[in-house]
Amino acid sequence: MLRRLAFGLLLLIAATTLAGLGVAFHYARTWDAIVSERFLTHHWDFPSKIYSDSQLVYPGMDLTAVGFLDRLRDLDYQPAPSGVSRKGDYHVDEHAGTVDVYLRDLPTAAGDSEVRRVRLSVTGSTVTRIADLDDETKELYAIELEPALLSGLYQGAWEERHLVTLDAVPPLLLRAIIDVEDQHFYQHHGIDVNGIARALWVNVRSGHTVQGGSTLTQQLMKNFFLTDERSMQRKLREALMALIVERRFTKQEILENYINEIYLGQKGAQGIYGVWEASRLYFAKEPQELSVAEMAMLASLIKAPSRYSPFRDAQRAKRRRDYALGLMLKQGDITAEQRAAAVTEPLRVAPVLNQAKDAPYFVDFVRQELSQAYPSDVLTTEGLRIYTALDMHLQHLAEQAVQNGLADLEKRYPRLHAEKPSEQLQACLIVIQPQTGAVKAMMGGRDYHSTQFNRCTQALRQPGSVFKPFTYLTAFEQTRHGDPHILPTTRIEDEPFDWAFDNQVWSPANYKKRYLGMVSVREALEFSLNAATARLAQQIGLPGILDTARRMGISSPLPPYPSVVLGAAEVTPFEVAQAFSVLANSGLRAEPLSVKKVIDRGGLPIERKPVQVEQVISPDTGYLVTHLMEGVLDYGTGRPARTRGFTRPAAGKTGTTNDYRDAWFVGFTPDLLAVVWVGFDQKRAINLAGGEAALPIWTEFMKQATVGVAETPFVPPPGVSLVRIDPLSGELATPACHETLEEAFYKGDEPLTPCPLHAPQSDTPDTAAAPL
Repeated sequence: MLRRLAFGLLLLIAATTLAGLGVAFHYARTWDAIVSERFLTHHWDFPSKIYSDSQLVYPGMDLTAVGFLDRLRDLDYQPAPSGVSRKGDYHVDEHAGTVDVYLRDLPTAAGDSEVRRVRLSVTGSTVTRIADLDDETKELYAIELEPALLSGLYQGAWEERHLVTLDAVPPLLLRAIIDVEDQHFYQHHGIDVNGIARALWVNVRSGHTVQGGSTLTQQLMKNFFLTDERSMQRKLREALMALIVERRFTKQEILENYINEIYLGQKGAQGIYGVWEASRLYFAKEPQELSVAEMAMLASLIKAPSRYSPFRDAQRAKRRRDYALGLMLKQGDITAEQRAAAVTEPLRVAPVLNQAKDAPYFVDFVRQELSQAYPSDVLTTEGLRIYTALDMHLQHLAEQAVQNGLADLEKRYPRLHAEKPSEQLQACLIVIQPQTGAVKAMMGGRDYHSTQFNRCTQALRQPGSVFKPFTYLTAFEQTRHGDPHILPTTRIEDEPFDWAFDNQVWSPANYKKRYLGMVSVREALEFSLNAATARLAQQIGLPGILDTARRMGISSPLPPYPSVVLGAAEVTPFEVAQAFSVLANSGLRAEPLSVKKVIDRGGLPIERKPVQVEQVISPDTGYLVTHLMEGVLDYGTGRPARTRGFTRPAAGKTGTTNDYRDAWFVGFTPDLLAVVWVGFDQKRAINLAGGEAALPIWTEFMKQATVGVAETPFVPPPGVSLVRIDPLSGELATPACHETLEEAFYKGDEPLTPCPLHAPQSDTPDTAAAPL
């Protein structure tokens, strides 16, 4: 009986064992297929990156004007006291008048551009010559600094990773990683039994976890497929996966994946993964340029990047580095002499810089534009490189102008100050290059962290008097071939009147109820006279004015009510910038250009945005209005720009709404246009005119933005004549005229009669001109 029971028990144990082995075999086969497939098809997510524009540097350029050294620092170039020896170095020799730069590769095209060490010869701050340092007889016409990274487009964690192959990494760095993390990597088959036993013994003796015992392969499996959960089940699954991968793939394939996968620190919002990015973060070098000590430092970080970071605790990091050097010596990968030299090497790390630059309103604008052309998963995983038109120097100036300008307004007018961020006075500034439509800077508010609402593109506000030039454009254009012509010298009445429409009556009123009587068209615009402008608008009709505004770039609804000619409709500052860039560009409307090109991770072009222009008003008419707007700055409501020190040729227009809720200034040189808006998001009154609130910010920006840039005047087109006239009579100036100005006319419309108000001076009292 007992014998039969024992035999039955043995059969049960055998059956159970076989069944267990069968289940284990089936489980292993299943995981073999899954792990092998996932390892083969593993795909890292690469966030697309948004870059600023690159910067050309050429002889004749003022380096101070373009913020050259600031640009180098923004790009993480490092000062080299003894001369440039590696990419990313620069050296300034003020005594010799030279700036040496070791240029990095340009990432804007397929394949790397030629890397050059260049010397800029400088007189004062102006570049006089550029030469190749490796052949100083070779003179260069220009060099190009790479774009600055603005942001990454990522979903969840921002993993910064640059893939490299094993042959692109120094063998000694690979050996350092193996020495520190898995000394038996080339001997085991995924699991290091001796290492696990040793780790258990050390941990038991110390009373807490000191060593982990995981191989490189196990670490890779955890990072690829598993979570950080601390459990026996996860460890067993990790071990099984490691055994499968070691059976299916070579050590070289495993190691290459490992050096690209490992987490090695944090840079702001960016998680730094892989040895290439870590080398750039900690030492501003590529892996091939690292010293023995630096390789040991990188290898020593893998266990705990935050704890051993040289940015956090230099002494702890140095001790950890020296420990790694000891392991490298023990394994025979470096000599005693190499270790002795490495441990005495100072721990030199790159400055802590946040690589992503601050242009958050612009980045959001670009992100929105990209989302209309690319699926979200493509933008967050495919590593596209998006090159924009943004100029980082101008962006910094825009930020400073807005922040300083608002602080100054609140200091001078304490009633504008508010403690709650949501109630603070706001401003925006947008900068456009008129010839290309390129958006060069965008400051959508005073503080992006408080509110991400972009007032440049999202805020619908009444433009006030900024709208008036559309009336004058239409008047010139519609009457050019009619009778009578409306000319800059045409007299219009600036007095109260009623405009009847749709069984209603509108009565436009001037600022502070001041009326000047009969004035010229020029005076009406220069001094922003509401009654005179509205009377002219009534004469030529609303439909033509609204059509002009739409052709020039105003896309928001424009109700057909008379008050629209004084800016009663709501538009965005971005629309205003587009419209006035037409005047600065001889009547050509350039489509706004924020993204210049998109290339894939391999450097192949996907999209290139050409400059698109369309003639929407005649160059002659555009010049006539621009010439009037020059007078706004020289004589009219924009005159404070001159008294504040902005002296170069420019045209502009102030804007103030009747309820004093919005203050504007739009102004431009032939090469650069900027729009400033100031107000409260809640649309409460600021009780300041555009010349008081917005113009100071515009002036401060334009003064700095044009430093060192050659002055260029507005050149009249062939269909326009410039004639010196007497401003009172509008006729040709004579030597007896007390005051004259140069006025623009369509050719054929020039005055032919000498000024009748000021006869030539005579000795006879009866014929002497009366004093003005």
